[in-house]
Amino acid sequence: MISDQELLVATGQGDRAAFAQLMERHTPFALALGMRMLGNSDDAEEVAQEAFLRVWRKAPDWDGDGGAQFTTWLYRVVINLCTDRRRRRPMLPMDDVEEPADPAPGGLDQVARTQAQKVVSEGLAQLPERQRAAISLCHLGEVSNAEAAQVLGVSVSALESLLVRGRRGLRDYLSRLGFAASGDLL
Repeated sequence: MISDQELLVATGQGDRAAFAQLMERHTPFALALGMRMLGNSDDAEEVAQEAFLRVWRKAPDWDGDGGAQFTTWLYRVVINLCTDRRRRRPMLPMDDVEEPADPAPGGLDQVARTQAQKVVSEGLAQLPERQRAAISLCHLGEVSNAEAAQVLGVSVSALESLLVRGRRGLRDYLSRLGFAASGDLL
C-alpha cells in the first residue's frame, strides 16, 4: 500500500490519481469529524472539500521531513475550518421536527439511531470547543491520544484532561435529559 507521504509527494507533482487516493482514504474521517464538530452534514461536506482543496494547494510545498504526519495536519485543518465556521455565523436553534420513520424493515432502529445521534450532537454542541474537538477525534476511534494531542497542540495529559472534562459534561447533559447511562447512545 502506498503511504500518505508518497501520495502527497505525487499529488504535489500534479498526479490527480494520487490525490484521489488520498481523498478516498481520508474523506470519511474528515466528514465524520466535521459532522461531530458542526452537527450539520452540509457544513461538514463543505469543510471536508475546503480541507482537501488546501491539501491540493499545499502538496507542492509539503515538507515531509518536518516530522508532521499528513493525517495530523489534515485533522488540524478540519478542526480549524470547523472552528472558523462556527465563529462566523450565529448559532441557529435545532430543528424540532423529527425525521420520518423509514418504512423499510429496520426503520425503527434507524430512527432510534438518528435520535441518539441528535441527542449526542446536541450534547457535544454544549461543550467548549477544545473538549468537543478532543472527544470528536478520540471517540471516532481512528486517532490515538498521542496523535489527537498533536493535532490540538497540547500534551497527552492535557488531552486526557480535556477528554475527562468533555465526557463529564456530556454525561451531565445526558443525565439532565433523563438518560441514566450514556453507553447506549455513544
